[in-house]
Formats: sequence, structure tokens, C-alpha cells
Amino acid sequence: MNQCETILVETPKLSLEAIEQSLTKTYRRDIFKPFVQAINQYNLVEEGDKIAVGISGGKDSLLLAKLFQALKRYNKFPFEVIFLSMDPGFRDVNRELLISNCNYLNIPVVIKDSKVFETVGKIAKENPCYMCARMRRGFLYHQAKELGCNKLALAHHFDDFIETTLLNMFYNGSFKTMVPKIKAENFDDIELIRPLMFVKEKDIIRFTKHSGIQAMNCGCTVVAEKTSSKRREIKQLIEQLKKINPSIDNNIFNASMNVNLEAILGYQKGEKKVDFNGIFQEMHQQSPVEKNKNLESREEK
Repeated sequence: MNQCETILVETPKLSLEAIEQSLTKTYRRDIFKPFVQAINQYNLVEEGDKIAVGISGGKDSLLLAKLFQALKRYNKFPFEVIFLSMDPGFRDVNRELLISNCNYLNIPVVIKDSKVFETVGKIAKENPCYMCARMRRGFLYHQAKELGCNKLALAHHFDDFIETTLLNMFYNGSFKTMVPKIKAENFDDIELIRPLMFVKEKDIIRFTKHSGIQAMNCGCTVVAEKTSSKRREIKQLIEQLKKINPSIDNNIFNASMNVNLEAILGYQKGEKKVDFNGIFQEMHQQSPVEKNKNLESREEK
């Protein structure tokens, strides 16, 4: 089956009350606590924020919406949340499924129409997924700004982070991962945040199946029989490696937080590139005291 088709499973849904309670009870350790940990560790939600939560209709974004609703009930400082969805040209069945799920889950979603699928189908037939993601994000930024939001929350999870790291290593020749938050390049005063970065996809799938939520995968009308094959291959590779080392996914994730600047061949910061010679010279021209201070300063940043 095409990964972008909607998978309809005849599973009875839990009541809304049971679904909401399960997030802070049954799935507290695996979903709610990692969500809150990311928010606290990286200051993703602050007093006075107005956050647009991007709703694609998939399992990840529906969960993110429910987590933000739970956070508002328990949080100690005020912030606003708007649930924002873009219809890039869904088939009727997928749009109806999006609306049905949001109604059932009590997510007051704002749906904005666009023609992203139509445009991508014309200009990016060879690499539609990359172009589609960029266009959809730009559209959401614009709509979030129009609604007065200063942050846009997307539902990238733990597995997205490690898959992106390996994709960049294998296909782009760079060590680069997703980050918890970034400033929008073309939109002033708005940040993109990723509060699900510590939540694993297997736990999202468990929650979705347990709740009986019939979420769409991507609803794409462009790729037809093609899918994002490179990411799928990386996902399969990680699963194979986990059979040998069950901690391989955690190790990949942790590697992005434990980069030793004395043991790399180069790095880039903004437009500035520093090769190994520059690193070597910088490290060995300093006294031991200066060297330690410099390392501590980098770690703080």
C-alpha cells in the first residue's frame, strides 16, 4: 500500500475523556513527561506566547494538539494556542477525516486552503517531498503570523531527529540534525518549535492504536506510487541495527549532544567554516587554563 494513503482501521474509539486521561496517566512516562521535558529544557513555551500548533491530520500532530491542551490545563503561566491546519489539496476523504478527528478530539482547528500539491506536482516531480515540506512550512509561517502568533509548533519526534541526522550524513556529507527551535528565515519575530523531540514514534503509535484514532499518513496526491524512499530506507536500517544494538537510536540521538570539537575535522557556524588546521592551531596556541575556559564557554553555548 502507498504510504501516503489513509489507512482506515475499524477500531472502536475511546471516549474523549479516556483519551485525555491516558496522556497524563497511561502514557505519562513515555509521552507527557518527555513533552514537558523538551519544553522546560529548551524554553519552548514561555509566558505570553501565542502558539500555532500545526495540524497535518497525521498521528503525530493530533497527539501534539492534545498535549498542548493538557499543558494549558496544568501550566502555571498563561499562553495561547491556536490549532492551524493547511489543506494543500487533499482528496475529499482525507479532508473529511481531518475534520472528523479534530471534532471528535475537541481540537478547534482552523483550516486554510492552499494549492501546494498542485504547484509541487508541476515544478518538483523528481523530488516532491522536499519541496512540499518547504512550501507547507512557509504557508504555515505566513498563516501563523496573520493570526498573531509568535511561535509555530510542529510534530517532529525523536525518530525524525535521528533519521534526519543519518540522512544528512549519508546523502549530504554533513553532520546536522533537527534542533528544538529555530528562528524563521523569512518571517520576523516567529520561531519554529519541536516539543515532541524526546517522544519516540513507537509510543505515538501505541497511543494512537489504543485510542482508536484513524489518522491519515500524509494525504499526498502528488507522489502516487512513490514515497520518500531515502527516509524509509534509513528507518529500515535503524530497525536492523537495533537488532544488534537495542540502544542504537538513543546513541545516535545522544551523539548530536556530545560533539567533541577537538576530535572533528571541521565545523561550520553560520557562513564561517573552520577546518582541522584552524581547530588545531586554536587549541594548541592557548595555555591549559585558556583551553579549559574556551571549552567551558563552548559547552555553555
